[in-house]
Amino acid sequence: MQTLIVFSHLRWNFVYQRPQHLLSRMAGRWPVVFIEEPVPGAAEDRIERITAAPGLEVWRPHVRGAEHGFHPAHKAVMQRLVAQAIAAQEIEDYWVWFYTPMALPMADKLEPQGLIYDCMDELSAFRGAPPELLDQEIALLRVADVVFTGGRSLYNAKKHRHPNIHCFPSSVDALHFRRDMADHPLHKDIAGPRLGYCGVIDERIDLQLIAGIADARPEWQVVMVGPTVKIDPAQRPQRPNIHWLGQQSYQDLPAFINGWDVCLLPFALNDSTRYISPTKTLEYMACGKPSVSTAIRDVVEPYGHVVPIRDDAAGFVAACDDILARTPAQRQDHARALADLISRTSWDATATAMMDLMQEAEAAREAKELPAADIAAELARASGTAARAAARAMATS
Repeated sequence: MQTLIVFSHLRWNFVYQRPQHLLSRMAGRWPVVFIEEPVPGAAEDRIERITAAPGLEVWRPHVRGAEHGFHPAHKAVMQRLVAQAIAAQEIEDYWVWFYTPMALPMADKLEPQGLIYDCMDELSAFRGAPPELLDQEIALLRVADVVFTGGRSLYNAKKHRHPNIHCFPSSVDALHFRRDMADHPLHKDIAGPRLGYCGVIDERIDLQLIAGIADARPEWQVVMVGPTVKIDPAQRPQRPNIHWLGQQSYQDLPAFINGWDVCLLPFALNDSTRYISPTKTLEYMACGKPSVSTAIRDVVEPYGHVVPIRDDAAGFVAACDDILARTPAQRQDHARALADLISRTSWDATATAMMDLMQEAEAAREAKELPAADIAAELARASGTAARAAARAMATS
């Protein structure tokens, strides 16, 4: 493998999360091309190329069509734009990595040496998910050489659907999320105690829980850091002690977290959160901060002994009261327990383990002596199945 071509439903410059952590590290071994979903409504069809990190280039397609996402209407133009860009870059020996099955039909004219699926979320459970997504995932699982999952729950749900599937939960860059950093300037006029959350604010966040905490303790300040997407910002509870600070840079997140007395994992318990493995859990821990969570399975099972699990606002308030009342000795003991957990994981180790599995899959492909044309035919058949599923879904919608 000389190049890794990645199709993603996420923008590179959105929240810095799993794809950015993994691929920026893998770019040290192979050049990485990160292809975002198309930007609709352009004056002309083109690909914008952005150098995002050493060895990593983002390709942002702009298309004249009005549809959002990897929509079937964009298939022909996406195939043409990507093929032209690959030829212009003289990319020949490459593997294709998918973050979403919806991109599968966009790739059926490519001739990769192998295929990877990193299933970081159960996208079919998200608000607005295309009805054909599940059928397209079936097709992708049929041809992928190796599959990764973003958490234990996802792994358990899919482990019988592929012979070479591996669980890689969220990890952390402990050096970045370190303790005792200077407070962020946006905290200047926010008194304490502060309870904070950082991450995307969408249908996965229990907004009533946030309101309930703020109402029960008006002297507490609830700080919400992150972009609001897929929900109307007007739905967010407005209270004098709730502060919606919007999206902040990855570089600034430790300064926010270090300024909080308690960190929050206020997730709603619904279909969209059934399989999530919140990256922020370990980021809070790396800053040495206590947190409280709802019963998210990938928080409960590995971290329930250090993260109180509560069901509602009253439970969160009681848990936060207990945390705020801890003695200095209790806080030190808890910080040591968190540091022990953090010492066992890193994005560096996760990326290295994934790359080793990819190279094993590449060696297995080479042992079979399958030419790229045969792999392309497999991809085309799977993409055809996915495209037919999309057409059926469009016809019945």
